[in-house]
Amino acid sequence: MSELDVAAQVLELVRAAAGGAEAEVSVDRSVLALTRFATSHIHQNVADDTTSVRLRLHLAGRTASGTTTVTDPAGLRGLVERTVAAARLSPADPGWPGLAPPAPVREQTWDEATAHATPAERAERVRDFVAAAEGMQTAGYCRTVRWTGAFANSAGHCATGRTASAALDGIARRPGADGVARLLAGRLSEVDGVVLGARAAAKAAAGADPVELPPGHYEVVMEPNAVSDLLNNLALFGFNGRLVTQRRSFAEPGADQFDPSLTLLDDPVLTAPYDSEGTPKRTIPLVEAGRTVAVAHDRRSGAEAGSASTGHAPPDGPSSWGAIPLDMALAPGDPDAPPAAEVAGPVVDSSAAELVAKVSRGLLVTDLWYTRVLDERTLAVTGLTRNGVWLIEDGVVTRPVQNFRFTQSYPRALAPGAVLGVGATAARVPDNWALGGYLAPALHLASWHFTGGASG
Repeated sequence: MSELDVAAQVLELVRAAAGGAEAEVSVDRSVLALTRFATSHIHQNVADDTTSVRLRLHLAGRTASGTTTVTDPAGLRGLVERTVAAARLSPADPGWPGLAPPAPVREQTWDEATAHATPAERAERVRDFVAAAEGMQTAGYCRTVRWTGAFANSAGHCATGRTASAALDGIARRPGADGVARLLAGRLSEVDGVVLGARAAAKAAAGADPVELPPGHYEVVMEPNAVSDLLNNLALFGFNGRLVTQRRSFAEPGADQFDPSLTLLDDPVLTAPYDSEGTPKRTIPLVEAGRTVAVAHDRRSGAEAGSASTGHAPPDGPSSWGAIPLDMALAPGDPDAPPAAEVAGPVVDSSAAELVAKVSRGLLVTDLWYTRVLDERTLAVTGLTRNGVWLIEDGVVTRPVQNFRFTQSYPRALAPGAVLGVGATAARVPDNWALGGYLAPALHLASWHFTGGASG
C-alpha cells in the first residue's frame, strides 16, 4: 500500500472503533543511507528503511496519540485499539485546537538519482575527499536521504509529499590540528568530495602549532559551520511560540532585537511540505531587517497565543516543548560586495573572505560544538570552538590559535550595532537530523566572550 492508502485505512479503523472521534494520521517512510569512513577508509555502509504511522485522536474531550512501525492489518488495528483505549483513560483536554482544515501543500526538492543513490556513488565522494586530503587521516560520512509521506484527518484534509537530500561531513587530521568541511544539498551531484577534502586538509595544515591567547572579548568572523549553531539554538529556544507565550524566550515580535543587517527566515526546502498536524509549510520571515516579526507555532500554541499554526508541529507530533522552525535560513549580505582576493582561499570560507579583510584584530572561528544553554530567557550559551581558530591582524589571517571555551548570549551578539558584516554568499550546512540543515553565510561580529583557553 502507498502511504496515503495506509493513512486512509487507519481512519477507517478509527471510524469503526470510535465513530465520534476526531483523528489525524501521519505516515512517514524515511530511507537513510550512510557511507562512513575513518582512518581514510570506508568502514561501514548502512541503510535504514523505516515506515512509521502516527495516530492522534480526540474522543469525548480527551486526547491521545500512538505510533507503530508495523503496517500490516494487525499492526494498524492494534495501533487504533491502543490509542482509543488511551484516549478514554486520558485527562480532559480543554485546549484541544481541533484538526487542520483541507489546504494545498507545495512540492519539495526531489532528485531521483539522489533518492536512489547507491553505496558506490557515495563512495566516489568519499574517495575524492580522501584523495584531496593528500595523505592526512580523514574521517566522516556521506549520506543520502529520501522521505515520502502522507497525511489524512477526519476533517477531510489529506496531503502527500516527498523530498531527497545528500550531505558530506568530513575532517582531515594532522598531529595537533583538525580541519572540517561540510555540505548539504538537494542533489548528490552537487556534493564535490575534491573541493570539500581540499578545504578540510588546508584548514588542518594551517592549524599546526597554535598559539594560546588570553580569554576576553574578541571581534570575530564566524564561518557558516559556526553560524549554524547560532541558528540551531535560536530555533530551539528563541523562535519557539510556546516558550514565547510562557515568557521563557527572548523573542518579542514587533521589537527591533537584531542588527538591521539580519533577515532570518524559516524556509522548508529539503524537509516535508507539511507538519505532523497536516498544516502546510511555507517560507516564514522570523526577522526582517533586525525586527522580530514572527515565531513558530503548532495548532495548540497558536491557539494559546491567539494566532494560527505556522506549520511547525514537530515531526513526532505536538509536544510540551513547542514548535520548532527546523529550516532556518539567514539571508546573505550585499551580493555586490567586492571580493577580498588577498584572504580568499581554502583556509577562509568564501563567505567569510570579504569580512576577514575588514578586521583590524580579531579571530576567525570555523566551528562551535558541545554548546549548552545556561539561561533560556537570555539565550546565554556556553560551548567550545573546534576545527580551527585563527588570529586576524590588519585584514589577514596570520596564525592559528588554540581552542577557547565561550559563554555568550546569542541575541546580544546579534543585537543592533553588534553585527559588522554578513557574508555575500550562504552555504547549506547539515544538522544532526536526517533531513534538516541550515542556510548560513559568515558573520562579522563586534564581540564574542571567550571565557577560557587551553590553560583553563
